[in-house]
Amino acid sequence: MITPGISRKSLSEVNASVEVRGRTGWRKMLAFIGPAYLVSVGYMDPGNWATDIAGGSKFGYALIWVLLMSNLMALLLQSLSARLGIVRQLDLAQASRTTYHPVVNFVLWVFAEIAIAATDLAEVLGMAIGLQLLFGLPLMWGITLTVLDTFLLLALQSYGMRKMEAFIIGLVAIIGISFLVEMIWAKPNLSEVASGLIPSLPGEEALYIAIGIIGATVMPHNLYLHSSLVQTRRFDTSPAGIKSALKYNLIDSTIALNAAFFVNSAILILAASTFFRAGMFEVTDIQDAYKFLAPLLGTDWASILFGIALVAAGQSSTVTGTLAGQVVMEGYLNIRIAPWLRRLITRLIAIIPAYLVIALMGEGETGNLLVFSQVVLSLQLGFAVIPLIHFTSDKTKMGDFAIKPIVKILAWLIASIIVVLNVRLVAEELASWMATSENPELIMLVVVPLGFLVLSLLFYITFKPWIDRRRNWRALQSPHGSATRLNIHPTAAFRKVAVTIDFSDMDSLAIRNAVTQGGKEAEYLLVHIVETAGAMWYGSEIADRESREDLKSLENYVAQLAAEGYRAALKIEYGNPKRKIPEVVAQFEADLLVMGAHGHQVFKDLIFGATVDVVRHRVKIPVLIVRG
Repeated sequence: MITPGISRKSLSEVNASVEVRGRTGWRKMLAFIGPAYLVSVGYMDPGNWATDIAGGSKFGYALIWVLLMSNLMALLLQSLSARLGIVRQLDLAQASRTTYHPVVNFVLWVFAEIAIAATDLAEVLGMAIGLQLLFGLPLMWGITLTVLDTFLLLALQSYGMRKMEAFIIGLVAIIGISFLVEMIWAKPNLSEVASGLIPSLPGEEALYIAIGIIGATVMPHNLYLHSSLVQTRRFDTSPAGIKSALKYNLIDSTIALNAAFFVNSAILILAASTFFRAGMFEVTDIQDAYKFLAPLLGTDWASILFGIALVAAGQSSTVTGTLAGQVVMEGYLNIRIAPWLRRLITRLIAIIPAYLVIALMGEGETGNLLVFSQVVLSLQLGFAVIPLIHFTSDKTKMGDFAIKPIVKILAWLIASIIVVLNVRLVAEELASWMATSENPELIMLVVVPLGFLVLSLLFYITFKPWIDRRRNWRALQSPHGSATRLNIHPTAAFRKVAVTIDFSDMDSLAIRNAVTQGGKEAEYLLVHIVETAGAMWYGSEIADRESREDLKSLENYVAQLAAEGYRAALKIEYGNPKRKIPEVVAQFEADLLVMGAHGHQVFKDLIFGATVDVVRHRVKIPVLIVRG
């Protein structure tokens, strides 16, 4: 179900679901730890492996400095993302929607979706390659099987945010331990590793790999995701409480992203210590790395641990990719679709190019496809980073929590590096295409104008907030503000309130909340849907015992309400509640619907359907959901 609803909290299902108030010391820090780990898996997904292996096998330890620089960039940018979510209680996409023109926001949404699709492509290929390496499963079959993890997020969400975070942290631990053991076996030259921290680019191909590493490390969808995930904590919103939340989230980010840096460095160092040292400069594919690790390190466990870590990386990043997609779509477009449908669509978009490349060019091209996906991610970075810097620099919105000048300078320096590297890469790729293409005129007529349009959009999102602030500053130059018409009329109470009844303990709570909203001036309609097998088939013609008893029970509720001075009526319908409840609400012309929720687990929802979730998307009025 697709719903263009009113603005809602970011990731509303888990927003403010983890209580951190009233905790102190280690217990408080542990309560905050979690969001950054979900973000960190994006920094160690299979796309990173491809760029790290390519960089290590081709250039040895020379590109370690790129990983370090990328990690420092990621830490600063993710801290800005967390700051935005904590201070303004908005995710990056929501903040963009309040700032830019709807057309611009639509284009930014498209770019963000491209980035998520590129991420998912890396996850699909990584999972499929891992299954092939460990179990000999054909790559096409492995890609097809990745569709099944569509339901993994749905299952994890049903158990709560902390359970999901524990699952992800467990997978991160598997990856980290696997590579720690690999590093011990590889015995890298520590002095050469240290020399790799000195910036250098040995050749033009190194630039392509370096940009791929940046794209694989600083991922645009993580900036959207982190600004949302930090809102899952329910903390004190006083200035002192916000300052404390910022501190603990910075600790969370530092630990989690350094773990990701260790994994990425370990992969590159492993490739340099084995393949580059052995003169195998062309080992750029994950499959080749898996195959050659065992003979080079002298143990079959080297390849097995590599494959296990690969599957863990693919599976963990698939969860965060889905959450990021939900944040981006809801934030930019204010449209929400069911999580399983969102996941399925994203996964199918990723599967199609993977199928085409393997079918047309063979399995040997999967490594190049993985590196290309990371370059695509890097090209999207500017469109997420620049708005983020603007939003966290705005003192009128952030108040005392706007970033300090030194942080702002560093942030703009990072944005400039990203944009300049990407412009250079695009220019070189265009020159290469035109030199080798049989129709260079077509490139000039199509690709070059498109590039200028993209560059124009980048200039727009860069300078518009500055222009708007300048206008606002000029408007405030008079000694006093201008008087405006005050809207002091109280909001009208709800006049027609529909309440769903299912003759459980929830009825009393639902009715009590309903009369609180409407008072004795409102009209109330108690709605019950008979959903027996007979009612599904015969509808209102059914006259079984359950239907008669339901009618008597409804009349009893109406009588009790009337005795208390409330105007109430009843409506009994037959069939599917997901369809019948919205119909009754529309006929009654209700302006509020009150429903009781029982908190079904994931398997019950999959079998019987989540009535509350479907109904609230089908009605065009506020829905108050009460839980026992």
